[in-house]
Amino acid sequence: MSENIPESIPTSADPRSKRPLKRRAISPRSETASHIDKLMAAPDRDIIIPSSTSLAVKRDAGASVPEIVQNVQGSSAGAGSGEFHVYKASRRREYERLKSMDEEVRKEEEAEQWEREKKEREEKDAEKTRKAREKREKKRQKKNGKSQNPGAGAVEIQAGKVKPRIEANVKGNGEDEDAGTNNIGEAQEQVGVIIHDDE
Repeated sequence: MSENIPESIPTSADPRSKRPLKRRAISPRSETASHIDKLMAAPDRDIIIPSSTSLAVKRDAGASVPEIVQNVQGSSAGAGSGEFHVYKASRRREYERLKSMDEEVRKEEEAEQWEREKKEREEKDAEKTRKAREKREKKRQKKNGKSQNPGAGAVEIQAGKVKPRIEANVKGNGEDEDAGTNNIGEAQEQVGVIIHDDE
């Protein structure tokens, strides 16, 4: 064992040492905790959070491929020479450029097709909604016509749809007009067009 003297204490454990301590790798949990502690230390300070779209735009802008490449070498230009790596690099850039152009065209076509299908779906939905609305309106008018207008049956009789029915003369409150007489059940006069044959 070593003696209990200052020289026997490891430098990292010595409080007099000015050497920086070795830092351990921090776990994601402790890293997040330290970030939160820093944020909570100054709650009045504004925090700027970058949007994900701005990051994507920055990434795309950095990786942009030129539209036109002026000098494209042929495959035999660099073969066997020390400049073959130049040919390979230019060929790779050209393939990337063509690939990005094809990808852009494909995305545009997909977007157009999506818009077209979306428009068709919206038109179909609008047509279905319109038909359902008209059907509801018809039902509502038919229901309101029966309940509100008791004489509306005459229109149907004139059209020849319904035979006249026998009704008692009834007031609006449900009592017969001729409560004292026995005239209940008189046949209503037929309303409609009468055709006479000329002979």
